[in-house]
Amino acid sequence: MEDFRIRKPAVAGQFYPLSADKLKKQLEQFIPKETIPREVIACILPHAGYIYSGKVAGETIAQVKIRESVVLIGPNHTGYGSLFSIMSEGIWQTPLGEVEIDTLLAKSFLKKSKELKDDVLAHFYEHCLEVELPFLQYIKNDFKIVPLVLMGEDFSVYENIGTKMSEAVLDLKMESSVLMVASSDMTHYEPQESAQKKDNLAIEAILKLDEKELLRRVRKHNISMCGWPAVTTMLVYAKRLGAHNAKLIQYQTSGDITGDYSSVVGYAGIIIY
Repeated sequence: MEDFRIRKPAVAGQFYPLSADKLKKQLEQFIPKETIPREVIACILPHAGYIYSGKVAGETIAQVKIRESVVLIGPNHTGYGSLFSIMSEGIWQTPLGEVEIDTLLAKSFLKKSKELKDDVLAHFYEHCLEVELPFLQYIKNDFKIVPLVLMGEDFSVYENIGTKMSEAVLDLKMESSVLMVASSDMTHYEPQESAQKKDNLAIEAILKLDEKELLRRVRKHNISMCGWPAVTTMLVYAKRLGAHNAKLIQYQTSGDITGDYSSVVGYAGIIIY
């Protein structure tokens, strides 16, 4: 009988290498060794195949000190499971090993937020959080995670979830031991010039830590940023944890890798501190 508390890799061998050795070699190319990590409250990482977005993710995560617990939050691409799904028990596996879920923190989120549901189905085939894990594991081998995936258009729900998660972290006095990683790609499948223009608008709002302006621009300019719910939730959370600054570490598009600028996807790496 399958143990649903064990979340096996869904996209190993597709988005990133299945072999641990090959995966480590690829991560080594993406994560600069000379960068000194800093204390941040949160960050934004892309979640495409590593050949496309690995450089952005690697250069960004190199700037981040990985804390004892990492809240991974991203969009639900599959449509499976509840709208606002958290996995509160078990382990996640990647070719680099196993990562335990921080059940105490996850259950605290569930207790605080009436919107969040304890749901494994939403996570089993979703790639957006899985692809971030090896970057974290490459840097640190003793951390726990709380995985959340979100879907829907209701801004007030994300505002509330971010608020309630901040309350849970503060109640547990874990503010210095929790890092939040929001997983999102930017504009999807538009010409380079159009994608860059739209992404700059979204990035500008994020750098101002203005989640309402981000959503306004996403809707006004039809920006196909898949993870705006995750980023919105993260910004609400981070500001309640004392964030005042944000910095763009890297931006590029798939066209910068393939040379095809006719239809690109944008990738941004941002730290919040």
